Amino acid sequence: MAETPKGYVVAEVDVHDAEGFAAYRAAVPGVIAQYGGRYVTRGGAITGVEGDAPTGRIVIVEFPSKAQAEAFVNSAEYAPVAAIRQRTSSSRLFVVEGVDL
Repeated sequence: MAETPKGYVVAEVDVHDAEGFAAYRAAVPGVIAQYGGRYVTRGGAITGVEGDAPTGRIVIVEFPSKAQAEAFVNSAEYAPVAAIRQRTSSSRLFVVEGVDL
């Protein structure tokens, strides 16, 4: 039987208040862990290959399924943490279904 494809939260984040954003960085790992997530990448160096490279951070978080990733981003636990990110940065956030290999 095939496994359920993993789900990914992909974020492009341009921080404009580093001091305020520190509270987000401290709070979000615990909420991610509650929903079975793990970081794949968290703000590492970016090399543009085609088109314009993002100017901010790229974060990818893997979850056991797309449903679990959506549960995380829509959770009551994440809402106040997300508000910190929204207040201290400009960001785009996506939930993407992985492939069942």
